[in-house]
Amino acid sequence: MGIADDEALIRSGLAVLLSHEPGFEVVGDAADGLAAVQLARQQHPDVLLMDIRMPGIDGLEATRRLAADPDSADTRILILTTFDHDENVFAALRAGASGFLPKDTEPQRLLDAIRTVASGEALLAPRATRRLIEEFRRSTVAPSDGGDLDQLTERELEVLRAVAAGLSNAEISERLVISYATTKTHVSRLLYKLGARDRAQLVVIAFDHGIVRPAAEA
Repeated sequence: MGIADDEALIRSGLAVLLSHEPGFEVVGDAADGLAAVQLARQQHPDVLLMDIRMPGIDGLEATRRLAADPDSADTRILILTTFDHDENVFAALRAGASGFLPKDTEPQRLLDAIRTVASGEALLAPRATRRLIEEFRRSTVAPSDGGDLDQLTERELEVLRAVAAGLSNAEISERLVISYATTKTHVSRLLYKLGARDRAQLVVIAFDHGIVRPAAEA
C-alpha cells in the first residue's frame, strides 16, 4: 500500500488503520504528486491511495504519469477525495485511476475498497458515482468520435449503460432480470471488446461515446 495526501494527519491516520489490518502493508507515503510518482516507481505498491489536490503536480497528473509508465502501470490507483469540491474525479478516471471514494467513507468500506481494487476490479462508490454522473451531465464535454461500439450487442449496450449509471453487478442483474453470473460475463465481454482495463474505464467510455446522455436528451 502507498498513501499520497498533502495532509500529514490524513496520511498518518490511514497508515495506522492499514497497518493494523491483516494482509496490508504500507510501503511508503507522499505529501505531493511528484513524491507519489516516485513512491509508486520505487516501491511498486499494489494500490496507491491518491488525493487529487496536492502541491507540485496534483493527483490527476500523478495518476496520468503512472498509468502511462509500464514500470508503474500495475499499481492500482484509488482516489480519495472531498468529492463535493472536486470537479476532477472524472478526469482522474480518464487518466487511469481504478476508482474513487469520498474521504468520509467508513473505515471498513475503505478496506473493502482497497481489496476490490487490489484484486484487479474497479471501485466506483454508488453515491459518489451518481453524483459524478449528474455533474458530467451538466457539463459541456462533447462525446468522443473514437472507438467502435457497433461490435456490442443490444444486451451489452444495456449493461454498459447500467455500469455507467453506477449500478453494481447485483443491481444490474435485478434491473435486467438476468443472473449474476450472466451479468459478470457481459461485463467481462465489455472489457475485452472495448479494450478497457477495468470497470472505471467502461464508465469513461460510456460518457465519451454518448452512451449515457443528459436527462433532457434521453
